[in-house]
Amino acid sequence: MFLAILLLIIGLVILIIGADGLVRGASSLAKKWGIAPLVIGLTIVSFGTSAPELIVNIFSALGGNSDIGIGNIIGSNISNIFLILGITASIATIKVQSSTVWKEIPFGLLAVLMLLFMGSDIFLDGASQNVLGRTDGLALMCLFVIFLYYTFGMRPKKNNQGDHIKSYSGLTSTALLLGGMFGLFLGGKMLVDNAVVLAKIAGLSENFIGLTIVAIGTSLPELATSVIAALKKQSDIAIGNIVGSNIFNVLWVLGLTSTILPLPFSPATIEDILICVFATLVLFLAMFIGKKRNLERWQGMMFIAMYIGYIVYLIYRG
Repeated sequence: MFLAILLLIIGLVILIIGADGLVRGASSLAKKWGIAPLVIGLTIVSFGTSAPELIVNIFSALGGNSDIGIGNIIGSNISNIFLILGITASIATIKVQSSTVWKEIPFGLLAVLMLLFMGSDIFLDGASQNVLGRTDGLALMCLFVIFLYYTFGMRPKKNNQGDHIKSYSGLTSTALLLGGMFGLFLGGKMLVDNAVVLAKIAGLSENFIGLTIVAIGTSLPELATSVIAALKKQSDIAIGNIVGSNIFNVLWVLGLTSTILPLPFSPATIEDILICVFATLVLFLAMFIGKKRNLERWQGMMFIAMYIGYIVYLIYRG
């Protein structure tokens, strides 16, 4: 047990160092190439921070452990909004662009709704069981390609965020970016693996581990990256990282996983997806409460309280 705790702490340290390198490298490249920081946050940063979810799900699919795979993604998306954005906004107010409010967040909501419909075979089609099949997975990945096409068509807007970005050479920026991604992957894997070991020693169920321990563990890169980005006044990267990660998780990670192994959906999974829909709606509505298009500290604390309520519900549900 002592070794698992030690490796968990080391993994967390590597995670934070990797997040700092990723933000520095991505921000510098965005400024150097004239790419909107929001595009970097929605793509390169969010895909990098979602690497642990992707790896966990591929290993889960190949090992036939669908419960951990599904719980990992749904739990991660819920924790990304309520816990990660909650903590980040509690530390520093996050300013959100109009396009994020009206386009990227609704796109994330559409992705979760599609997952809900695709996984409701019993209710919608009268099938014998709910399952996310290979056809569903391919459809999700096709929608992800559309999201990429839209994202890279965005143009940078003039704002003062670029004034806070430290510029590095192209080689140094690339090294920071790739090194940061590797640090997130290594630190995330070390943290998740040892958290699962400790959870199993405590006698927790596989489903609960997937929705909580693994989900929070694989979301720690998003937490480290968004907090550091917010402190560096890189709000576009902070919010883009979360929204992009959630879209990436549903459309690409679950899409790819279900093409490897069709994923059965239990009634509890449908409940969790509905909670994920609710979380995304809360994020959208929060943009119009208080200071418009700002996620303020009090809202961040409200998000954290909602996440605590969700964990209590999971414990009560068993």
